[in-house]
Amino acid sequence: MEEDRSILNVRGNTIKTSLNPLYSITHNTLMDGAMIQRDSKAIDVIVIGAGIVGLAVAEKLQSQGMEVTLVEREAVAAEASKGNAAAFAFSDIMPLASPGMIKKALKWFIDPLGPFAVVAKDLPWTLPWLMRFLAASLPSRVQRSITAQSALMKLSRSTMASMVERANIQQMVHSDGVLYLYENEQYYESDHVNWALRSRHGIAFDRYEGKALHAFQSGLSESIKAGVFVPEWQTVTNPATFCDAIHHHLTTQGVETRIAGVSAIADTKTGAEVVLDTGERIKTDYVVLAAGPWSAALAKPLGDWIPLIGERGYNTTFPRQSLNLDRMLIFSDHGFVVTPLDSGIRVGGASEIARLDRAPNYRRSEAMVKKAKRFLPDLVTDEGEPWMGSRPAIPDTLPVIGCAKSSDRIIYAFGHGHLGLTQSAATGQLVCELISKEKTSVDITPFRPDRF
Repeated sequence: MEEDRSILNVRGNTIKTSLNPLYSITHNTLMDGAMIQRDSKAIDVIVIGAGIVGLAVAEKLQSQGMEVTLVEREAVAAEASKGNAAAFAFSDIMPLASPGMIKKALKWFIDPLGPFAVVAKDLPWTLPWLMRFLAASLPSRVQRSITAQSALMKLSRSTMASMVERANIQQMVHSDGVLYLYENEQYYESDHVNWALRSRHGIAFDRYEGKALHAFQSGLSESIKAGVFVPEWQTVTNPATFCDAIHHHLTTQGVETRIAGVSAIADTKTGAEVVLDTGERIKTDYVVLAAGPWSAALAKPLGDWIPLIGERGYNTTFPRQSLNLDRMLIFSDHGFVVTPLDSGIRVGGASEIARLDRAPNYRRSEAMVKKAKRFLPDLVTDEGEPWMGSRPAIPDTLPVIGCAKSSDRIIYAFGHGHLGLTQSAATGQLVCELISKEKTSVDITPFRPDRF
């Protein structure tokens, strides 16, 4: 098939993104600080951040007839969106901040390569976030988080299907379900409470134990005792190419992309303004801040202090022939997943609380691979590519969606943690409703920026 290319009608340097030949894009972006000429008409919306959340927000706004410009400091899906676990985790309504997680985290904390680790040297910067994480684990707050997360997930399911259809990328979504696996029978029994909560929120699943499990899913170590299968779980063929495909769709619809850093966002008498690192000022009607873990620094001068950190995750991707696997596996006791992508087999997970600028510790990737090999003896681990990305994490596991304190023309859409891909389209829907002054599809009070 001939490579499909689109050229944006702007001037500057040419940058090629080619995560997948089918969705290779050549586009011009303004790298020299020149102002886009728009016949004196302001841009309707500037979306800061071209990860999956920013892309989904831009896609929804454009689909409603708004003129949108994306501003990205590095490249499309260059951070956490590029290397995530590739799942639409619509059943994942349990907050990371919970009593059960605290118990596990205390156990894992003593293992520097365990599923949850805190870099001791960075505690002066991360301790306030950790204290809020502990406070968010109180039972009353957990129940509120589950209710809010469940509502957002229901919206996510329908809005994601609509976005995929508009972008004509249905072939990039697989509906093979997910299998949660348990080595520890005691943990499996204790997790019944969480599955009962999911059931009450309409999430269907099937249990498999002993021989029935190994008949259902071949290739597992005999040490795996039980599993829970969620049939409605979906994955994408590759998160990087999925983002690239959405970006390609946006370019064909006239959405422009600027590769530039943002130094400030300001409210003006007639709208809003984005100040680039070059000093250039771009006028707009609305700004949507979706810059992942870098969002808090831009929100603070606007009067909003938001406890946001980059929760670091690791993975290793092996060639596709490394394992015969048709569905995603989640090793619940050990905090990692194995995902079959079109391009490979991805072993990833972990939560590492550290400063954004700390160098990756790829021993964490190696530790997960060793566990994966133990539980999946047929996995070939000779060739693997390690990766680390920083998820934008809020202590209560809920994203920040709402208007800045200083202006309803500046809207926040960040902090989705492990669920950016899953909740991206729903966030786009809510942002669109905020801009249009419509009643939001779900109550966004739990996501408000001033809740801290």
